[in-house]
Amino acid sequence: MAVAAGLVWLAGTKVTHFVAAIARRTGIGEAFAGMLLLGGITSLPELATAGTAAASGDALLTVNDLLGSASMNLMLLAIGDFIYGRDALTSVAGRPVTLMQGTLGMILLAGVAFAIATGDMVVPLLGAGLATLILAVGCVQSLRISRRFVDNPNWKITNLPRVDAVETPETSLSNSRLAVVTFVAALGVLVGGAALAMSGSALADKTGLGSSIVGFVLVGFATSLPELSSVLAALRLRRYQMAIGDIFGTNLFNIQILFVADLAYRDGALLNAAGTFEIAACSLAALLTGVFLVGLLERNNRTIGRIGFDSAAVLVLFAGGIVALATI
Repeated sequence: MAVAAGLVWLAGTKVTHFVAAIARRTGIGEAFAGMLLLGGITSLPELATAGTAAASGDALLTVNDLLGSASMNLMLLAIGDFIYGRDALTSVAGRPVTLMQGTLGMILLAGVAFAIATGDMVVPLLGAGLATLILAVGCVQSLRISRRFVDNPNWKITNLPRVDAVETPETSLSNSRLAVVTFVAALGVLVGGAALAMSGSALADKTGLGSSIVGFVLVGFATSLPELSSVLAALRLRRYQMAIGDIFGTNLFNIQILFVADLAYRDGALLNAAGTFEIAACSLAALLTGVFLVGLLERNNRTIGRIGFDSAAVLVLFAGGIVALATI
């Protein structure tokens, strides 16, 4: 596991540098690059883990992995605020596209909770649930909406603090070489992250904790290590929009992965195996997203020591949420 963790950390850090160079070169914006590229790449371990668990018939571990990762990712963003922040992270990242990403994520998380509560139905021939199919389409549409919001003329940003991003040697690479090294780094994230996640899944399975709160935290943390390395790397480079976009984007991709896992699951609709615990886990992720959205809307540089009020609230709510989930 130590080798896999080291590979994930190195690859996650490097891929952040490469994505920053791509964002600057293509003009797609740091927030959208973080969402589409970083979010997609750091979701690869979840894809491997959830797909494997679903194919083996372990529906609860599949859903808990993805939902646990969503809450864990938001908690990691708060930790990053503490490690690298002097100002509140959300006070220097008030772009409209970031607000849209978080809002769409909350809507889709609510959709997952609703589908679990009301039940899903299998689409004939497809073999997956109708709800996960609709959610997957919603994720694709969310990417399109977020892309349009990068340069939305209806919003005008005022009084946003000037932040000079740290330049890296990757910006001098040719386009073809940049694409190759980004692919190699993404492969490193996939291999290392999948090895970590599968080790966590195996441990949870052997101890009988895969469907409980310990499995939720254990496997969720294992699959969130790529996000931790990429978020800390983005914050170190002062690419704050990219760090937030990475987390919001990863959570969107995790919801989309539910559909892929549902295709691999052969015992009916995947979400029908979930229950109260998973609804509460979904609600926790939506709640933490909402707290960060309030901070992004306020853009008020209120801190407790080195951490913004919203990040501090996320840490407290996450801890409280874990305690509450343990009682279900």
